[in-house]
Amino acid sequence: MTHPEIMRALSGLLLGMFAAILSSTIVTTALPRIIGDLGGGQSAYTWVVTATLLAMTASMPLWGKLADLFSKKVLIQAALGIYAAGSVVAGLSQSPAMLIAVRVVQGVGVGGLVGLSQIILAAMIPPRERGRYSGYLGATFALATVSGPLVGGVITDTPWLGWRWCFLIGVPVALAALVVLQRTLRLPVTRHAVRIDWAGALLISAAISLLLIWVTLAGDRFPWLSWQTAAMTGGAVALGALFLLNEARASDPVIPLRLFRDRTIALTSLASLLVGVLMLSGTVFFSQFFQLARGQSATMAGIMTIPFIGGMFLSSTVSGQLITRTGRWKHWLVIGGAFLTAGAVLLGTMRYDTPYGRIALAMGLLGAGVGMLLQNLVLATQNVVEARDLGAASSVVAFARSLGGAVGVSVLGAVLAVRVGGYTREGTAGLGPAAPGAGAASGDAAGRGIPDVGALPAPLRTVVEDAYGHGIADLFLYAAPVAALALLITLLVKETALRTRA
Repeated sequence: MTHPEIMRALSGLLLGMFAAILSSTIVTTALPRIIGDLGGGQSAYTWVVTATLLAMTASMPLWGKLADLFSKKVLIQAALGIYAAGSVVAGLSQSPAMLIAVRVVQGVGVGGLVGLSQIILAAMIPPRERGRYSGYLGATFALATVSGPLVGGVITDTPWLGWRWCFLIGVPVALAALVVLQRTLRLPVTRHAVRIDWAGALLISAAISLLLIWVTLAGDRFPWLSWQTAAMTGGAVALGALFLLNEARASDPVIPLRLFRDRTIALTSLASLLVGVLMLSGTVFFSQFFQLARGQSATMAGIMTIPFIGGMFLSSTVSGQLITRTGRWKHWLVIGGAFLTAGAVLLGTMRYDTPYGRIALAMGLLGAGVGMLLQNLVLATQNVVEARDLGAASSVVAFARSLGGAVGVSVLGAVLAVRVGGYTREGTAGLGPAAPGAGAASGDAAGRGIPDVGALPAPLRTVVEDAYGHGIADLFLYAAPVAALALLITLLVKETALRTRA
């Protein structure tokens, strides 16, 4: 394919990727209104987000395996169709249960779009030229991930639109992507003897689902140290062991275990898992910081995260262009790991009254680190894998990143409730028992609800803002060792020359 042909086909991939990732984050600022209108509670609030993450993560390996067996073009069009159908029904939902069910359907489509976009890119372009095009994919991923809360806030606050358009807005984009791909994507179709490892797909889906359900509910519905925790984690480990046993014996496994004999694939998969924690944590907790610690509106909170978006966008595109020009890629992984660690450490020092310039610098560093690592880890994997395993290997890296993000956000969210509750109780104790609303604010901050910060009296509002500012900063301090470990792993990756043939 010539450069103009690649760009035309890439435009369809980018449209599908943008719609898919946007749908995962656009609901974060609209959820209070959505759950209130549908008559749901805190459990429904959590599951509207978790259902999509769970389905996306669990379905990725299967999409990757199907890409090694069937037409990639037909598969990504099927993923777009699944996503669009789920989005339409989600926009028409009449109950929390109905919304959660169709969010699972959306998640299956999103898993296909995220995984297949990277696989199709690899099928079109040789590794030596892939860097600059991967940069476009990474920039789109970054823009959709972080702009979702802003778009969701604007839509929800616009009277003639309303929260249902948070789901419906992606449908025309997905349909446009489907048409563009039909007209522009030309890939050779190789016929294989189809033999899908359904047992492996079922076992890994069940193991990941049980793990994510535990992480979501622990600390809220039951204590972290409880029989429920033992049952769920034990079940997830047992299912995982059965999956590994099945994959070792299957003639055509979902995730060929021989892939991990390659040092590069093993290391890049582990690094992607760690990067996913930092990437999704930034998306979720920056919005909470600006709304609850600094009293900003949902729309303004989205605007104030622009340095994070900008860092991801610039580093992804610039590093991709320079990799294509020079053929060298490892130093970008190392620099990205260093920026990731520095950004997390600086964010760990912020408070509710920290000057915005310092916070913007730290967000920019974190975003730059994520941008340099996001697509280049996939590039390193695709460069060493054989053609027959391209889909499986690419989806393994994307799966690891998605799993890291889902588990990281759930664990850190539970930690945040504990930290904020403790800081709020300390602050209200200093105000005295007669402080109006102190008991309610302390209970809300402890995880039984989200306080309306703007409605609190001045002294109590400062206490709550300080609690959220300090608590969210603690999360980034806890995540800093994760970033440092990702940096260490990038140092261990061996650089190999980028292939000049697809």
